Amino acid sequence: MVAISVLIVNMIEVNQANAASSAVNYNKISTTLVKDTIKPSLMHKKFVEAKHQEAINTLTKNAKAEQARMDEAAKKEAEAKKQAEEKQKAASQAPAGQSQTSQVQTSQTTINKGTFKLSFYDPAVLGSNMGYGGVAANLSVFPKGTRLKITLSDGTVWYRVVNDTGSFAASNPNQLDVAMPNSQVPAAGILYATVEVIQ
Repeated sequence: MVAISVLIVNMIEVNQANAASSAVNYNKISTTLVKDTIKPSLMHKKFVEAKHQEAINTLTKNAKAEQARMDEAAKKEAEAKKQAEEKQKAASQAPAGQSQTSQVQTSQTTINKGTFKLSFYDPAVLGSNMGYGGVAANLSVFPKGTRLKITLSDGTVWYRVVNDTGSFAASNPNQLDVAMPNSQVPAAGILYATVEVIQ
């Protein structure tokens, strides 16, 4: 009977010890689970969210930069269109102005200066706002402000004012560079004409 009692007491103590040991093991498992599984998962989630936000920020920045580039391109295109329209308007008005000038100047006296070589340039293309009523010349031959009557071999007459010079003029005193829209430049490119100074 005593032996059975001792045996029962020993079994209770062993069961209590096993229970305590199991509690410790459960605590270790819970701590390990948090440390090795849940915490890394949360950290990974934060990392993914940060990368996602970074990608959104990059896309937003790139989209804003592209929009700014497109706005600038549209602005430049509008300015170029406006300049082209102004150039076309000036070109369409130039012949009318020249014909009025020819009517006024036909009664004036002129001094024949001989035959000159004519080349052509478009001031608007060079960024100049001098218009199409002038010529570039050697200023020792024709000072600025000199009014010229230019007669081509086919009888066409142009009236121009010397308002510019060029590096070519120093070595070519018998050449004039006539301002003209590129669309109206003679196909030959170089012409010869009789040049008279209007008094």
